[in-house]
Amino acid sequence: QVQLQESGPGLVKPSQTLSLTCTVSGGSITTNYLYWTWIRQPPGKGLEWIGYIAYSGTTYYSPSLKSRASISRVTSKNQFTLQLSSVTPEDTAVYYCAREDPRVGVLDSWGQGTQVTVSS
Repeated sequence: QVQLQESGPGLVKPSQTLSLTCTVSGGSITTNYLYWTWIRQPPGKGLEWIGYIAYSGTTYYSPSLKSRASISRVTSKNQFTLQLSSVTPEDTAVYYCAREDPRVGVLDSWGQGTQVTVSS
């Protein structure tokens, strides 16, 4: 079965760039049709979709975050990454990576999530 695991610093200072990595095992991030997605959940709020990188390398972002977000991949390591620049305390959240099968519109595999706090 596919497994995803987020990693990266848990504390980021305001104005810095948040950088996270999702390591995928049990499946290839270049498998046809699949999307590799970042989602976050601020405390007390619902899930917020950030964006994805498709199996082909194409990326898409939430309009509210597209100016600051960048998703990349390292296929040799079966990893994809999130960089979110110019962070503020409002970016504090649990960040998840997930796999999406767009053919059925399902996020079928998730990492456990990692807490990122933006604070000085």
